[in-house]
Amino acid sequence: MSGRRAARRVALQALYEIELVGHRQESALDWLCLEQGLDAPQTEFAQRTVAGVLRNRDRIAPIIRECAPAWPLEQMSPVDRAILEIAVFELLFDSGSPPKVAINEAVELAKTFGSDSSPRFVNGVLGTVVARYSRQGGDARADRVRSGKESSR
Repeated sequence: MSGRRAARRVALQALYEIELVGHRQESALDWLCLEQGLDAPQTEFAQRTVAGVLRNRDRIAPIIRECAPAWPLEQMSPVDRAILEIAVFELLFDSGSPPKVAINEAVELAKTFGSDSSPRFVNGVLGTVVARYSRQGGDARADRVRSGKESSR
C-alpha cells in the first residue's frame, strides 16, 4: 500500500472515531498511526488531512450537500461522509494531490470501507465537485470557497 494511501486510511479511521466515539483528534491519530506503523511523512499527511477536514468542515459540508442533493449529510453513511470530506479537502483546500489521484484514492477507500454502492456514489459526487469547483476548470469559485469569501451556494 502506498504511503499516502495508508495515511488516508488512517485519516478516515480517525475521523470516524472522532465523530462516532467522540475521541480527541490527537489521541485517535496517535494510536492509529502507531498501530498502522506509519512513518513520519505518512503521519504528517494523516495529521494534516484530519486537522484540515475538521477545521474546514463548515465549508466542506455545503459543498457535499450541493453536489449530492439527494443525500442529506445526516442520512449519509458516516464512512461515505468522511471519505467525501477527505477528498473535498484534498481537492479544494490542500493542493498536494492531483484531482484524479484524490478521486481514485477516495473510490478505493469506498471499496474497502463502504457499502457496495459507495464507490460509484463517491465517484459521482467528487466528479461533480471537480466540475463545479476545480481550478483546472478555470473556476475561481474554489478559491473563494477556500478563503471563506463565498459559500458553496
